Amino acid sequence: MPQLIELGNKADMLEQLSIIQQLYPDYTLEIYGDLLDKMIPHNYKQLIVVENGITMGLAGFWIGTKLWCGKYLEMDNVVVHEDFRSKGIGSIMTNYLNQKAIDENCNMIALDAYTTNFGAQKFYMNHGFVPKGFHFVKYLK
Repeated sequence: MPQLIELGNKADMLEQLSIIQQLYPDYTLEIYGDLLDKMIPHNYKQLIVVENGITMGLAGFWIGTKLWCGKYLEMDNVVVHEDFRSKGIGSIMTNYLNQKAIDENCNMIALDAYTTNFGAQKFYMNHGFVPKGFHFVKYLK
């Protein structure tokens, strides 16, 4: 039976480098650690799904407040280990974070999915998410 664990400190998150590298193959321990140093002070945490000592899935998340929506939970960098895809791991993490948002009295859950990632779009729509708008970016580097 998979176990859900919330991570809040850098040392525990650094142990998850190999699954993070499934999203960002070029990340080294140094790059990942530097980013965590900047993110953790802003309430960044991770949820992992573990079974037999193997991380099957990881979802970063933040709880924050914005003018347009009030208190919210944002899911960030959700990844299911390639060996465990299509086995319900994404649903386990999404359902857990949905309940966490309710327990934390959030008004909504937000996330970004790439416009080309149709599988993710379908997955999130099947879990009650709706597209609200566009997340525009302007690359500077």
